[in-house]
Amino acid sequence: MQIARDWNVKASGSGFVTRFEVDAAYVAHFPIQIVGGAVHTEYWIPAQELAEFNANILGVIEVTDTFPPAAAEVGR
Repeated sequence: MQIARDWNVKASGSGFVTRFEVDAAYVAHFPIQIVGGAVHTEYWIPAQELAEFNANILGVIEVTDTFPPAAAEVGR
């Protein structure tokens, strides 16, 4: 949520938090990256593998939070 609110809004004009499942065996070959601090970890999926990544999503993608442009100022 912090990245979507504080970074994505400033960089892109809005931020979104999503939740979804990915096949564990597929995603296991991607390293986990630390971004901005130890509490922010994420998988970095190369753009050329996006179609394969999407094919390994299980179920639906749920948007759990949205942050319009003004939300970045409120979070400070």
